[in-house]
Amino acid sequence: MNGLKLLSILVLLPASIFLCGCSTLLNYYFKDTLPEKEGSEIIKGITHQVTIRSDAMGVEFIDAKSINDLSFAMGYVHASDRLSQMIGFKLMSQGRISEMIGPVGLEIDIYMRTLNLNEAAHILYDSSSDQVKEIFRHYSDGVNVYIDNHRERLPPDIQIGRYKPERWEPFDSVSVFTLVTLGLAFNLREEVNSLNIIQAIGAEKTAWLLPIYPDETLPFDEAEKLSGIDLRRTSESLRELASSQQSLLKIGMLSVAASNNWAISKDRSAHGASLFANDTHLPLFIPSMWHMIHARCPEYEAAGVGIPGAPGIIAGYNGRIAWGMTMVMADNQDIYLEKLKLIDGKLHYLYKEKWLPTEERKEEFVIRGEKPVTRIIHETIHGPLLNNALMASPKNEMQSSAVDLPYGIALSWPAFEKDKSIDTFLSLGRASSAREALNLSKNIHAIPLNMVIADHDNIAWQVTGRFPIRKNGRGLMPSPGWTGEYDWTGYLDIGHHPFSFNPPEGFIGTANNRTVSPDSLHILSSSWYWPERSERLLQLGMSSDKHTLEDSMRMQLDTLSLYVPKLKKALLEGTFFQSITEEIETWTDERRKKNAFEAIEMLRRCDGNMSSGSRNAIIIGVLLHTATYNTFFDELGPEDTLSWLSFLDNGNIGYCAQFDHLTVRGNESPFWNNVNTPASETKAFIIAQSLADAIDHIEDKLGNDRFDWEWGKLHTYYWATEATKMAQYMGPLERLGMYLLSPYFNRGPYPASGDYTTLNVSGYHVAQDFDTWLIPEMRIIADFSRDEPFFAVNSSGQSGNPTSPHYDDGIDAWLEGSYHPFPFKEENIEKQYGHILRLLPATP
Repeated sequence: MNGLKLLSILVLLPASIFLCGCSTLLNYYFKDTLPEKEGSEIIKGITHQVTIRSDAMGVEFIDAKSINDLSFAMGYVHASDRLSQMIGFKLMSQGRISEMIGPVGLEIDIYMRTLNLNEAAHILYDSSSDQVKEIFRHYSDGVNVYIDNHRERLPPDIQIGRYKPERWEPFDSVSVFTLVTLGLAFNLREEVNSLNIIQAIGAEKTAWLLPIYPDETLPFDEAEKLSGIDLRRTSESLRELASSQQSLLKIGMLSVAASNNWAISKDRSAHGASLFANDTHLPLFIPSMWHMIHARCPEYEAAGVGIPGAPGIIAGYNGRIAWGMTMVMADNQDIYLEKLKLIDGKLHYLYKEKWLPTEERKEEFVIRGEKPVTRIIHETIHGPLLNNALMASPKNEMQSSAVDLPYGIALSWPAFEKDKSIDTFLSLGRASSAREALNLSKNIHAIPLNMVIADHDNIAWQVTGRFPIRKNGRGLMPSPGWTGEYDWTGYLDIGHHPFSFNPPEGFIGTANNRTVSPDSLHILSSSWYWPERSERLLQLGMSSDKHTLEDSMRMQLDTLSLYVPKLKKALLEGTFFQSITEEIETWTDERRKKNAFEAIEMLRRCDGNMSSGSRNAIIIGVLLHTATYNTFFDELGPEDTLSWLSFLDNGNIGYCAQFDHLTVRGNESPFWNNVNTPASETKAFIIAQSLADAIDHIEDKLGNDRFDWEWGKLHTYYWATEATKMAQYMGPLERLGMYLLSPYFNRGPYPASGDYTTLNVSGYHVAQDFDTWLIPEMRIIADFSRDEPFFAVNSSGQSGNPTSPHYDDGIDAWLEGSYHPFPFKEENIEKQYGHILRLLPATP
C-alpha cells in the first residue's frame, strides 16, 4: 500500500517545493533506495551463484542452479522491485492494513477478517505439497535477505510512512494468492448491490435491472424467493457493508477482472504453427498488479507475468507451451438472509425450524497510533455474518431473550476447500505439451478461470474452479437461509466443466462471455460480460486461415465496438426511429431540437471505432450517460443513495441494464416512465431527451467548438497509486499530502480509446465519469512458428519505486502497442540483458 500514513512529514516542507520541482527533489532524496542491478553481492541462503540479468526496461532474467536458489532469487527480485506492493497485498489479505495506515484501514480489516481469508490461505497452504512449501520457504528467505540488506534504504513510500517491514513468511505468499481469488470473485458485490436496489423498488422490479444476457429472459423467477420479506430491516447493515465494499473498490481489491485470450491452430496460421494470446483486464493502478520475469533452473524455466509476493509464473511461456486465463464470471458466492434472535444472551439463527447458536470467533485489530480493538464475528451454517452491527463485543447482558434483530447477511463461498491449485500453477511451468497442461489445469479449483493453452501443434481450453450446485434458485439474488431450500448440495464435477482440445474450427477464444447454452442444466454464472468482445474476437479469429503474430497484436489493440451497430439498429431504424423524430418535432425549444438531431447525425456517422481521436465515438459514451440518468434516476436516485450507487456499480461488473435497455427492452419496461411526472413517458420520449442532453453534456465538458470534440479528451487514462485512491478516506492533512505528492507518484492523464465492448477494453463508470478504471494490465503473445516465440508488455514499469526509471517506462510502450521480447536462446539472452548482478553464496 503506497504511502498511506504520516504524509504530513512531507507536507511540512514548503508547498512551493512540492509544486515547483517535487519529483526532482524527491528523486534526488530517494536515489539511494534504488536496488543494485550490476555487480556482485554475497548472500546467505543460496547454495550456488545466481545470476540476475536485467534489460533496458528493467525486466529480469534469473539463472540459478536449483529450484530452491531460483525461488530465493525470485523473492529477492520481487522485493527489490515491488516491496511496498507486496506488503500491501499481504496486510490487506490478512486484515491487518490498519497496522500500516492507521484507523482509516480498520473498516477494511474488519471486512477482510470477517470473510476469513486467513483461514482460506491456511487451507491452501496445508493442501500444498512439501515441495511447494519448500519453494515458498526459499522465496521468503529471498524477500527477507533483501529487506535485511536494505533496511536503511527501503522504498520511498515505506520511509515516508515510517513503516518497519516484518519478516516475510511462506504463509504470506499464500495470503497474496488468496487475495487474488477474492478479487476474481464478484457475486458477493453484485448481491449486496441487489439488496440495496430491492429496498428501494422491490424484488420484482429489480429483476428488470439484472439482465443475464441479451437473448435470455429476465430473472423474475429468481426474484420471487424474496417476496414477502421486509428487506428494510437490513438497511443499516447494508449501509455498513456497502461502505466497506466501496473502500475496497477504490483500491482495486474487490473489482471484476475481465480479460481476453485465444489460441489459433496451426491450420489457421500463416506459418503452420499455433498462435496464443492473453490480455488480463484489471483495475488501472501504478504499479501494475503484474511483474514480468524470466526464471530458469534445471528443473524449471518459464517467462511471463507473476504476482509480487508469490513465486512462479501465472501466465506465460516455458519453451514448449503458452498458457493464460480469463475470468469465467462464475457465480460461486451466495448471500443468505438469516433470521436472528438472542437466546440467553447468545446470538442464534433460524434453520429448518430450529434456533441454532452462531459460531463465534474473536478478532483483535492492531491499529497504528491507537489502542487495539476487538470484534466478535459470528458464523451460521451458510458462512460468516457480514453485518458490522453484529461484530461489536456483545452487549446482551441486560437484553431480553426475545430480542428481534435485523436479518443477518451470511456469505457462502467455496474458498475453504482443500485443493492443489498452487501446485498446479507452479507445475504449468514444467508442462511439455498442451495436453499435459490441459489435464493439469483440471486441478485448479480455487479460481474459476478460462484456461487457454497452446503448444506448437495443439490448442486447448479448460474451465476451472468450483461451481456450487443449488437445491433451488440460480444464486443471482440473495436467498432466504432459514428454510434450507436454497442450500448448496455440492460442486459441479470437473467432467461437466466446458473444455476443448483442437476444435475443428481451429480457433478458441474467451472474453468473459457466456460459454454454455442458456438452457444448460449447469449454471456457471448469471452475470456474463458484454457479448460484443467475444463476438469481435470470433469475427477476427475466423476471418483468415493465414494468421500471423502481427494479426494477434492488432487484435489486442482493436477498438471496434460491435455494440455500436446494434445501438444504431435499435434507435435509428424502423418505426421506433420514426417515434423519436416525431417526439423531437413536437418541441418548441429550437436549440434542444437542433441538438437532438445533431446527436442523431453523430450516431449515424459513428462507425463503431472507439479510438481516442474519434469525434463521433463520443456520442456513444455520452448517450449512455444521459440515457442512464433519464431512464433510472427518478426511481433509484438521488446520487448519494445506496440504490443509485449500487445500480451504477452493477454496470461495472458485467452486462447491465443501462446497455440492455437501450438495445433490447421496449416500452414493456416500467423504467421508461418517470414516476415524478403525471405523464406516462415512453422509450422514444426518454431517448429523444437523452440525445439532446448528450450534446449539452459534451458542450459542458469540451466547449462549443466541434473540432475540439474527441473521445480521448473526455475519456482518459490516469495511472494512480493505491494511496491516491484511498486519499478521500484520510484526514485533511494526509489528503493535502497526497495531493502535493501526486506528481511524484501518479502519471497522466492520457487520451483513452475503447470502452467496455472493445477488445482493447477501457472500462469507465457509466453515468458517473469517463475516467478509465479497467484496462488490459498486461498483454502476452506466443507465435510458435518463430525462433523466439514469446512477447509481452506490462501496463506500468517493473518497479514500484517512483525514483526508478522503470517505474513508468512501460506506460509509453503499452500506449504505443509495442511488445517486449523474451528470448530463450542463450545468445539472444546475452544480447538483450545487458546488466548483470551476481548473488554469491556466503557459504559455497
